Amino acid sequence: MSRPSYRAYFVWQRNRDVFLRLWKSELGESVGEPLIILAAMGVGLGSFVGPVNGQSYLSFIAPGIVAAYAMFGASFECTYGSFLRMEVQRTFDAIIATPLEVEDVIAGEILWGTTRAVLSALTLLVVLAIFGLVDSPWAILVPLAAALIGFIFASLSMACTAIVPSIHDFSYYFTLFETPMFFFSGVFFPLSSLPDAVRWLAWVLPLTHGVNLVRASLQ
Repeated sequence: MSRPSYRAYFVWQRNRDVFLRLWKSELGESVGEPLIILAAMGVGLGSFVGPVNGQSYLSFIAPGIVAAYAMFGASFECTYGSFLRMEVQRTFDAIIATPLEVEDVIAGEILWGTTRAVLSALTLLVVLAIFGLVDSPWAILVPLAAALIGFIFASLSMACTAIVPSIHDFSYYFTLFETPMFFFSGVFFPLSSLPDAVRWLAWVLPLTHGVNLVRASLQ
């Protein structure tokens, strides 16, 4: 196998151009859904929850939601999106008929998944700032944290895409891998409140460290 080359940029560019044409259809997933969760959990449930680590429950979960949707942004792009481009639209077949290699396509997909994670985080960061939930100048580091989260989960998702026999099998990836991380990586409650065994397991999950990075940047 050859190494990815600078030509991976052209795969990223192709995906970017498609996104710029269809970005309005993405708002529901990237903005609407996390805002509903923030409202339901942070405002609704938060009215029954006292301060967490010296701050309101809404302020506590906001950074975790940013990190989680950076994960989801990269993951959906490099699972369902990449699978459709590979098996249904046959975009990958068309690309590798050019001087690009398979490795360039994979690298370009991972780079685009990373970009989607950063875009999701930036969009939510702007919304949080509007509602006064950004208290630290270190919030400028959130895109970097989102890029790290995006790169990890884009890579994991591409590995999953490479082996699933059917698009329906992604349900196992999200149900058994990403959904547990969403709930047990410190997004909704401090890890210190978990039993020791679960807390140690949580520290193995990559999203846990992404949540910590974003929370440290915003608070």
